[in-house]
Amino acid sequence: MPLDPTAPAWDRIPLQRQPRQQRSRDKVARALAAASALVADEGVAALSLPRVAEAAGVSVGALYQYLPDRDAIVRALVADYHARLESLLDEAVALTRASTPPADPVAHVIDAVAEVYRDRDAVRSLGTASAGSAIDADRRAHKERMAATAAQLLGASGLIVDDADAVARARVAFVAADAVLHDAFAAAPPVREQLLAELRLLLRRYLQP
Repeated sequence: MPLDPTAPAWDRIPLQRQPRQQRSRDKVARALAAASALVADEGVAALSLPRVAEAAGVSVGALYQYLPDRDAIVRALVADYHARLESLLDEAVALTRASTPPADPVAHVIDAVAEVYRDRDAVRSLGTASAGSAIDADRRAHKERMAATAAQLLGASGLIVDDADAVARARVAFVAADAVLHDAFAAAPPVREQLLAELRLLLRRYLQP
């Protein structure tokens, strides 16, 4: 089933308290959408509990029990973004396994991962925001999960075989692609396409020597 672009990944978002009723979930979802819009319009510095509550049409008191401060809001946004990326990459693996082998496996993998990174451009700017050790640990765990799924995508595309070096090779490929893709989607479209072309060349030489 395609990912609902508006529904938060409740099982993955670190909240001070998990909303159980639909009405409470709707409030938190509106708050996260409002926070994402604030980041897009004014940057991460604009985030605060009062600003987000006002933009979402929720009282500060009602929101406090779930997202008590700026760091909690940032961490929730980043976690939701990470969950969406991981779900989209899972979908790419499933689609690849269900299809005939791609004629150009490197281009297929880059295009699939690049499509994942198109999701929610505004929230991507939170990648450099910091909420202390908790968000740093969240990022490390996210990278581990993405690298493991990238290994599955490379295998499904016929670029690596299941041997002792496959996971390490996939991790290097993912880390390189992740860095370039973040840079590419922060650039103007012509530069983006040039960076994606260079990334394909880089991975061809690494994965298909």
